[in-house]
Amino acid sequence: MGPTSRYHRLQTTPQALMTDTPSDIARSVLAVESAALTRLAQELPGDFDAVVSRLLTLPGRVIVSGMGKSGHVANKIAATLASTGTPAQAVHPGEASHGDLGMITGKDAVILISNSGETRELADMIAYCTRFEIPLIAITKRVDSTLARAADHILQLPDAPEACAIGMAPTTSTTLTMALGDALAVALMQHRGFDRESYHAFHPGGTLGAQLLHVSAIMHRDDALPVVAPDTPMGETLVVMSAKGFGVAAVVDNGRLTGVITDGDLRRNLEGLTGRIAGEVATANPRSISPDALLPEALAEMNAHKIGALMVADQGKLVGLIHIHDLLRAGVA
Repeated sequence: MGPTSRYHRLQTTPQALMTDTPSDIARSVLAVESAALTRLAQELPGDFDAVVSRLLTLPGRVIVSGMGKSGHVANKIAATLASTGTPAQAVHPGEASHGDLGMITGKDAVILISNSGETRELADMIAYCTRFEIPLIAITKRVDSTLARAADHILQLPDAPEACAIGMAPTTSTTLTMALGDALAVALMQHRGFDRESYHAFHPGGTLGAQLLHVSAIMHRDDALPVVAPDTPMGETLVVMSAKGFGVAAVVDNGRLTGVITDGDLRRNLEGLTGRIAGEVATANPRSISPDALLPEALAEMNAHKIGALMVADQGKLVGLIHIHDLLRAGVA
Protein backbone atom coordinates (compact mmCIF):
# COMPACT_ATOMS: atom_id res chain seq x y z
CA MET A 1 0.00 0.00 0.00
CA GLY A 2 1.47 3.37 -1.01
CA PRO A 3 1.53 6.56 1.10
CA THR A 4 -1.53 7.96 -0.69
CA SER A 5 -3.56 4.82 0.03
CA ARG A 6 -2.58 4.87 3.70
CA TYR A 7 -3.53 8.53 3.98
CA HIS A 8 -6.89 7.84 2.31
CA ARG A 9 -7.57 4.96 4.71
CA LEU A 10 -6.75 7.09 7.76
CA GLN A 11 -9.03 9.83 6.52
CA THR A 12 -12.01 7.71 5.56
CA THR A 13 -12.14 4.89 8.11
CA PRO A 14 -13.16 7.03 11.15
CA GLN A 15 -15.89 8.68 9.08
CA ALA A 16 -17.23 5.29 8.04
CA LEU A 17 -17.53 4.26 11.67
CA MET A 18 -18.86 7.62 12.88
CA THR A 19 -22.27 7.60 14.52
CA ASP A 20 -22.11 10.93 16.40
CA THR A 21 -22.97 14.15 14.59
CA PRO A 22 -20.41 16.97 14.51
CA SER A 23 -22.54 18.83 17.06
CA ASP A 24 -22.51 15.79 19.37
CA ILE A 25 -18.71 15.68 19.14
CA ALA A 26 -18.41 19.41 19.81
CA ARG A 27 -20.59 19.19 22.90
CA SER A 28 -18.55 16.26 24.17
CA VAL A 29 -15.26 18.13 23.69
CA LEU A 30 -16.58 21.23 25.44
CA ALA A 31 -17.99 19.17 28.31
CA VAL A 32 -14.67 17.36 28.85
CA GLU A 33 -12.66 20.59 28.80
CA SER A 34 -15.21 22.44 30.93
CA ALA A 35 -15.04 19.72 33.58
CA ALA A 36 -11.26 19.91 33.54
CA LEU A 37 -11.32 23.69 34.02
CA THR A 38 -13.70 23.32 36.95
CA ARG A 39 -11.33 20.79 38.47
CA LEU A 40 -8.37 23.13 37.95
CA ALA A 41 -10.23 25.89 39.80
CA GLN A 42 -11.00 23.52 42.65
CA GLU A 43 -7.46 22.10 42.73
CA LEU A 44 -5.48 25.28 42.06
CA PRO A 45 -1.75 24.48 42.32
CA GLY A 46 -0.41 25.02 45.81
CA ASP A 47 2.53 27.05 44.48
CA PHE A 48 0.30 29.55 42.68
CA ASP A 49 0.51 32.30 45.32
CA ALA A 50 4.26 31.83 45.68
CA VAL A 51 4.71 32.16 41.91
CA VAL A 52 2.70 35.39 41.84
CA SER A 53 4.73 36.80 44.73
CA ARG A 54 7.99 35.89 43.02
CA LEU A 55 7.01 37.41 39.69
CA LEU A 56 5.73 40.60 41.31
CA THR A 57 9.22 41.37 42.62
CA LEU A 58 11.09 40.06 39.58
CA PRO A 59 13.61 42.65 38.31
CA GLY A 60 13.66 41.19 34.81
CA ARG A 61 11.25 39.46 32.46
CA VAL A 62 9.22 36.28 32.51
CA ILE A 63 10.53 33.89 29.85
CA VAL A 64 7.91 31.39 28.70
CA SER A 65 8.71 28.32 26.61
CA GLY A 66 7.37 25.00 25.46
CA MET A 67 7.59 22.65 22.49
CA GLY A 68 4.89 21.92 19.92
CA LYS A 69 1.41 22.93 21.03
CA SER A 70 2.85 23.96 24.40
CA GLY A 71 5.05 26.39 22.48
CA HIS A 72 2.02 28.04 20.90
CA VAL A 73 0.44 28.34 24.34
CA ALA A 74 3.71 29.80 25.67
CA ASN A 75 3.54 32.52 23.05
CA LYS A 76 0.02 33.40 24.10
CA ILE A 77 0.85 33.44 27.82
CA ALA A 78 3.90 35.66 27.22
CA ALA A 79 1.81 38.06 25.12
CA THR A 80 -0.92 38.24 27.77
CA LEU A 81 1.59 38.86 30.55
CA ALA A 82 3.37 41.57 28.56
CA SER A 83 0.13 43.35 27.70
CA THR A 84 -1.04 43.43 31.33
CA GLY A 85 2.01 44.88 33.02
CA THR A 86 4.37 41.93 33.44
CA PRO A 87 7.33 42.13 31.02
CA ALA A 88 7.51 38.77 29.27
CA GLN A 89 8.97 37.06 26.23
CA ALA A 90 8.48 33.70 24.56
CA VAL A 91 11.63 31.79 23.64
CA HIS A 92 11.56 28.70 21.41
CA PRO A 93 13.46 25.84 23.08
CA GLY A 94 15.05 24.75 19.80
CA GLU A 95 16.37 28.23 19.09
CA ALA A 96 17.45 28.51 22.73
CA SER A 97 19.81 25.57 22.21
CA HIS A 98 21.39 27.42 19.31
CA GLY A 99 22.15 30.75 20.93
CA ASP A 100 18.88 32.19 22.18
CA LEU A 101 19.68 31.13 25.74
CA GLY A 102 21.56 34.43 25.74
CA MET A 103 18.17 36.16 25.83
CA ILE A 104 17.68 34.85 29.36
CA THR A 105 19.42 36.85 32.09
CA GLY A 106 19.98 36.32 35.77
CA LYS A 107 17.22 38.85 36.50
CA ASP A 108 14.60 36.79 34.68
CA ALA A 109 12.40 33.85 35.63
CA VAL A 110 11.53 31.01 33.28
CA ILE A 111 8.21 29.23 32.88
CA LEU A 112 8.55 25.91 31.06
CA ILE A 113 5.46 24.10 29.81
CA SER A 114 5.40 20.33 29.30
CA ASN A 115 2.41 18.13 29.99
CA SER A 116 4.61 15.10 30.57
CA GLY A 117 7.53 17.00 32.03
CA GLU A 118 9.86 14.93 29.87
CA THR A 119 10.01 17.02 26.68
CA ARG A 120 13.61 16.49 25.62
CA GLU A 121 13.87 19.81 23.77
CA LEU A 122 13.61 21.61 27.14
CA ALA A 123 16.72 19.93 28.56
CA ASP A 124 19.12 22.73 27.62
CA MET A 125 16.89 25.40 29.13
CA ILE A 126 16.50 23.39 32.33
CA ALA A 127 20.28 22.98 32.58
CA TYR A 128 20.83 26.67 31.87
CA CYS A 129 18.43 27.73 34.64
CA THR A 130 20.08 25.34 37.08
CA ARG A 131 23.60 26.50 36.20
CA PHE A 132 22.86 30.23 36.54
CA GLU A 133 20.32 29.91 39.37
CA ILE A 134 17.50 31.38 37.33
CA PRO A 135 14.08 30.77 38.93
CA LEU A 136 12.33 27.96 37.09
CA ILE A 137 8.57 27.47 37.14
CA ALA A 138 7.15 24.26 35.70
CA ILE A 139 3.66 23.85 34.27
CA THR A 140 3.19 20.11 34.01
CA LYS A 141 0.89 17.25 34.90
CA ARG A 142 3.59 15.09 36.51
CA VAL A 143 5.31 16.20 39.71
CA ASP A 144 7.78 13.30 39.48
CA SER A 145 9.03 14.35 36.04
CA THR A 146 12.47 15.66 35.11
CA LEU A 147 11.07 19.18 34.66
CA ALA A 148 9.22 19.18 37.98
CA ARG A 149 12.24 17.91 39.91
CA ALA A 150 14.39 20.73 38.52
CA ALA A 151 11.82 23.46 39.12
CA ASP A 152 11.70 25.93 41.99
CA HIS A 153 7.91 26.08 41.72
CA ILE A 154 5.45 23.61 40.21
CA LEU A 155 2.07 24.59 38.77
CA GLN A 156 0.59 21.14 38.45
CA LEU A 157 -2.21 20.51 35.98
CA PRO A 158 -4.95 18.05 36.96
CA ASP A 159 -4.72 14.60 35.39
CA ALA A 160 -7.68 15.15 33.09
CA PRO A 161 -8.29 13.24 29.85
CA GLU A 162 -7.66 14.85 26.50
CA ALA A 163 -10.87 15.68 24.65
CA CYS A 164 -9.97 13.96 21.38
CA ALA A 165 -11.32 10.49 20.49
CA ILE A 166 -7.91 8.81 20.75
CA GLY A 167 -6.93 10.63 23.95
CA MET A 168 -3.61 11.83 22.55
CA ALA A 169 -4.00 15.17 20.74
CA PRO A 170 -3.24 18.12 23.06
CA THR A 171 -6.69 19.54 23.70
CA THR A 172 -7.69 19.54 27.36
CA SER A 173 -4.08 19.96 28.47
CA THR A 174 -3.48 23.03 26.31
CA THR A 175 -6.80 24.55 27.38
CA LEU A 176 -5.85 24.07 31.03
CA THR A 177 -2.40 25.57 30.48
CA MET A 178 -3.76 28.61 28.70
CA ALA A 179 -6.39 29.16 31.38
CA LEU A 180 -3.75 28.86 34.09
CA GLY A 181 -1.67 31.43 32.22
CA ASP A 182 -4.66 33.78 32.13
CA ALA A 183 -5.20 33.29 35.86
CA LEU A 184 -1.55 34.12 36.49
CA ALA A 185 -1.66 37.24 34.32
CA VAL A 186 -4.86 38.55 35.91
CA ALA A 187 -3.60 37.91 39.45
CA LEU A 188 -0.40 39.80 38.63
CA MET A 189 -2.15 42.73 36.98
CA GLN A 190 -4.55 43.19 39.87
CA HIS A 191 -1.80 43.05 42.47
CA ARG A 192 0.18 45.58 40.41
CA GLY A 193 -2.80 47.93 40.34
CA PHE A 194 -2.79 47.72 36.55
CA ASP A 195 -5.82 49.81 35.53
CA ARG A 196 -7.54 51.03 32.36
CA GLU A 197 -5.04 53.83 31.89
CA SER A 198 -2.17 51.36 32.11
CA TYR A 199 -3.91 49.01 29.71
CA HIS A 200 -4.40 51.78 27.17
CA ALA A 201 -0.69 52.61 27.28
CA PHE A 202 0.01 49.10 25.98
CA HIS A 203 -2.94 49.03 23.53
CA PRO A 204 -2.96 52.37 21.71
CA GLY A 205 -4.08 50.92 18.39
CA GLY A 206 -7.15 49.19 17.02
CA THR A 207 -10.53 48.70 18.62
CA LEU A 208 -9.11 48.05 22.09
CA GLY A 209 -7.23 51.33 21.99
CA ALA A 210 -10.32 53.23 20.90
CA GLN A 211 -12.41 51.64 23.65
CA LEU A 212 -10.03 53.12 26.20
CA LEU A 213 -9.74 56.62 24.76
CA HIS A 214 -11.29 59.53 26.63
CA VAL A 215 -13.75 61.88 24.96
CA SER A 216 -11.20 64.69 25.33
CA ALA A 217 -8.84 62.85 22.98
CA ILE A 218 -11.03 63.30 19.90
CA MET A 219 -13.55 66.04 20.74
CA HIS A 220 -13.78 69.28 18.76
CA ARG A 221 -12.89 72.39 20.71
CA ASP A 222 -12.30 76.14 20.68
CA ASP A 223 -13.02 77.81 17.29
CA ALA A 224 -14.43 74.57 15.85
CA LEU A 225 -17.41 74.73 18.20
CA PRO A 226 -20.78 76.08 16.97
CA VAL A 227 -21.33 78.51 19.84
CA VAL A 228 -23.92 81.27 20.09
CA ALA A 229 -25.11 83.48 22.93
CA PRO A 230 -28.68 83.29 24.24
CA ASP A 231 -29.54 86.62 22.58
CA THR A 232 -28.05 85.75 19.18
CA PRO A 233 -30.67 86.27 16.42
CA MET A 234 -31.71 83.01 14.79
CA GLY A 235 -30.58 84.28 11.42
CA GLU A 236 -27.00 84.46 12.72
CA THR A 237 -27.44 81.16 14.56
CA LEU A 238 -28.35 79.40 11.33
CA VAL A 239 -25.21 80.79 9.71
CA VAL A 240 -23.10 79.39 12.59
CA MET A 241 -24.80 76.01 12.40
CA SER A 242 -24.21 75.81 8.67
CA ALA A 243 -20.58 76.98 8.85
CA LYS A 244 -19.48 74.57 11.61
CA GLY A 245 -21.15 71.58 9.95
CA PHE A 246 -22.37 69.66 13.01
CA GLY A 247 -26.08 70.32 12.57
CA VAL A 248 -26.30 71.78 16.09
CA ALA A 249 -25.48 74.95 17.96
CA ALA A 250 -24.51 75.29 21.62
CA VAL A 251 -26.09 78.15 23.51
CA VAL A 252 -23.49 79.45 25.95
CA ASP A 253 -23.93 82.13 28.59
CA ASN A 254 -20.74 83.32 30.33
CA GLY A 255 -18.99 80.09 29.38
CA ARG A 256 -21.75 77.84 30.67
CA LEU A 257 -23.75 75.54 28.45
CA THR A 258 -27.39 76.56 28.86
CA GLY A 259 -28.99 75.03 25.79
CA VAL A 260 -28.58 73.34 22.45
CA ILE A 261 -30.30 73.91 19.11
CA THR A 262 -30.78 70.93 16.81
CA ASP A 263 -32.56 70.38 13.52
CA GLY A 264 -35.53 69.18 15.53
CA ASP A 265 -35.68 72.47 17.43
CA LEU A 266 -35.64 74.34 14.12
CA ARG A 267 -38.54 72.28 12.75
CA ARG A 268 -40.58 72.80 15.91
CA ASN A 269 -40.08 76.56 15.69
CA LEU A 270 -40.40 77.20 11.95
CA GLU A 271 -43.12 79.82 12.36
CA GLY A 272 -41.43 83.17 12.85
CA LEU A 273 -38.05 81.51 13.30
CA THR A 274 -35.90 84.32 11.91
CA GLY A 275 -37.55 86.83 14.23
CA ARG A 276 -36.52 84.93 17.37
CA ILE A 277 -33.31 84.56 19.36
CA ALA A 278 -31.29 81.44 20.16
CA GLY A 279 -32.29 81.25 23.81
CA GLU A 280 -35.98 81.05 22.85
CA VAL A 281 -35.52 78.17 20.42
CA ALA A 282 -32.92 76.10 22.26
CA THR A 283 -33.67 73.04 24.36
CA ALA A 284 -32.64 73.99 27.90
CA ASN A 285 -30.46 71.80 30.13
CA PRO A 286 -29.13 69.77 27.20
CA ARG A 287 -27.46 66.38 27.47
CA SER A 288 -23.71 66.52 27.79
CA ILE A 289 -20.81 64.28 28.70
CA SER A 290 -17.62 64.74 30.68
CA PRO A 291 -14.31 65.06 28.79
CA ASP A 292 -12.99 62.27 31.03
CA ALA A 293 -15.67 59.81 29.89
CA LEU A 294 -14.62 56.92 27.66
CA LEU A 295 -15.68 56.83 24.01
CA PRO A 296 -18.03 53.84 24.50
CA GLU A 297 -19.89 55.92 27.11
CA ALA A 298 -20.38 58.71 24.59
CA LEU A 299 -21.63 56.19 22.02
CA ALA A 300 -24.07 54.69 24.52
CA GLU A 301 -25.44 58.17 25.34
CA MET A 302 -25.92 58.99 21.66
CA ASN A 303 -27.60 55.68 20.92
CA ALA A 304 -29.87 55.89 23.94
CA HIS A 305 -31.20 59.32 22.95
CA LYS A 306 -30.89 58.97 19.16
CA ILE A 307 -28.65 61.99 18.74
CA GLY A 308 -25.68 62.47 16.41
CA ALA A 309 -23.76 65.08 18.38
CA LEU A 310 -23.08 65.46 22.08
CA MET A 311 -21.82 68.50 23.93
CA VAL A 312 -18.84 68.00 26.22
CA ALA A 313 -19.03 69.95 29.47
CA ASP A 314 -16.79 70.20 32.50
CA GLN A 315 -18.74 71.29 35.58
CA GLY A 316 -21.28 73.00 33.36
CA LYS A 317 -18.72 74.79 31.20
CA LEU A 318 -18.70 73.93 27.49
CA VAL A 319 -15.30 72.51 26.52
CA GLY A 320 -16.02 70.52 23.37
CA LEU A 321 -18.32 68.59 21.08
CA ILE A 322 -18.18 65.00 19.91
CA HIS A 323 -19.99 63.75 16.80
CA ILE A 324 -21.01 60.24 15.82
CA HIS A 325 -18.65 60.51 12.84
CA ASP A 326 -15.75 61.01 15.27
CA LEU A 327 -16.64 57.73 16.95
CA LEU A 328 -16.87 55.99 13.59
CA ARG A 329 -13.41 57.23 12.63
CA ALA A 330 -12.05 56.11 16.00
CA GLY A 331 -13.43 52.61 15.42
CA VAL A 332 -15.90 52.63 18.33
CA ALA A 333 -19.22 53.04 16.53
